[in-house]
Amino acid sequence: MSEEQRRQLQQQLWNIANTLRGKMSADDFRDYILGFIFYKYLSEKIANFANDQLEGEELTFESLDEKSVEGKKYLEAIEEACKEELGYYLAPSEMFDHLAKKGNGELGSNTFILGDLTKVLKNIEQSTLGTESAEEFEHLFDDIDLTSAKLGKSEDEKNELIAKVLVHLNKINFQLRDATADVLGDAYEYLIGEFASGAGKKAGEFYTPQPVSQLLAELVTLNNPKLRNVYDPTCGSGSLLLRVKRQAEFVGHIYGQERNPTTYNLARMNMILHDVHFSKFDIKNEDTLEKPQHLEMKFDAIVANPPFSTQWSANPMFMSDDRFSSYGKLAPSSKADLAFVQHMVYHLSEEGTMAVVLPHGVLFRGGAEGHIRQYLIEKMNCLDAVIGLPSNIFFGTSIPTCILVMRKCRKKNDNILFIDASKHFEKVKTTNVMRPEHITKIVQIYKARKVEDKYSAIVTIEQIKENDWNLNIPRYVDSFEVEDEVDLNALSAQLAELDNESSVVDREITSFCKELGIKPPLVNGSKQ
Repeated sequence: MSEEQRRQLQQQLWNIANTLRGKMSADDFRDYILGFIFYKYLSEKIANFANDQLEGEELTFESLDEKSVEGKKYLEAIEEACKEELGYYLAPSEMFDHLAKKGNGELGSNTFILGDLTKVLKNIEQSTLGTESAEEFEHLFDDIDLTSAKLGKSEDEKNELIAKVLVHLNKINFQLRDATADVLGDAYEYLIGEFASGAGKKAGEFYTPQPVSQLLAELVTLNNPKLRNVYDPTCGSGSLLLRVKRQAEFVGHIYGQERNPTTYNLARMNMILHDVHFSKFDIKNEDTLEKPQHLEMKFDAIVANPPFSTQWSANPMFMSDDRFSSYGKLAPSSKADLAFVQHMVYHLSEEGTMAVVLPHGVLFRGGAEGHIRQYLIEKMNCLDAVIGLPSNIFFGTSIPTCILVMRKCRKKNDNILFIDASKHFEKVKTTNVMRPEHITKIVQIYKARKVEDKYSAIVTIEQIKENDWNLNIPRYVDSFEVEDEVDLNALSAQLAELDNESSVVDREITSFCKELGIKPPLVNGSKQ
């Protein structure tokens, strides 16, 4: 997809957002648009698949008569094939294109589609009942409330608004037949990014900016590009998992967990939107720390951007939980950062790699966190690298963050690599952005474990022990830039010259004031 095509697509999507803007919050209209994009995708996927099945019959899916004996015969066979291969089914009259045209008055005078749309979205889920894909489609459209007063006061107002959105979306060609085009993925990420930016901190909890996602994906696939599985315990909308899938040569299965129901739905949609077969992903809706859903599993790659310093129960009962028991202490209830780290280390396979984004506090906070940090380094020896990122790169927060890279079977097991990339970014408006060259440098330094002045350092575990297990990056990477020496004599001469020039101006002002017969704006006419 060319940049011009991408720009045009983004403009169309923004126009649709403006149709809804003012009616509801950014979070709300994001959910409506993404839900309808997903419905459009499912429709086009069905049409393409069904037309392939009908090849040679001189028929198209849309032309089949749902009421005729012959039409029903074809549709029954197509439905069975769709459920087996795609995991769901839509009839020709339930297609996105059909409802969009009806709402636009192209199929007759009756343009009311709210009832039809409600039924279709329900039918998509019901078509999966009793099949292997049922869990992946369950409650997917729960966040599209077509009865909401936010859409309009009357049913006609709601219908008119929804019809406009469907008509706009129907004009966008998602190019599903083009294997190289990811128009839908681009649309999805644009909307998530724009509305995460607009919605602030709340949205930032489930969306990781693409440069950070790319960096995490490269780090966990560097030593093993062919992965049996990948896992994200706080997967949000699933962007990190998909980035790893895109970066790796092969990923067998995708696993994730997300506690927010709306975001959990987005993650499942995102998997299907990016052509991940329903049998190849397993996303669960529960609190990861309190109710983990994949306890028996180990993963070759783990990526995560947990909510920064969120609260958790820190229930003493967790001291008997295999994820935490060996450490002797639990992360404090006010800051779950290291609890997420412990959870991920537990799930990491012996040859696996994990990379997690965290606030800087995990590097130096004391108490229970200091104890856990020491255990991870001294006893488990799984911390491979600490990477400092620029501040102000996440939606909704300007705090600086870091990435911890962990491996259980480390080849260089007597030292830890520190990278200070905090000053390597490009300023874009009010946000700092990491460019490809910044990411490439981090990955190359990590791969070679290279020492570079003011950027990276190799630090022995003994040195870290001497620093009381403090991992604060400036302790190990001196990135201080020496400023040019100031010539005090030259500075004094410049000040004297300025003082002389100021005296001349003061005298001129005083002279003008006398000519005008007004009092000079200087105390007692000083400096005359």
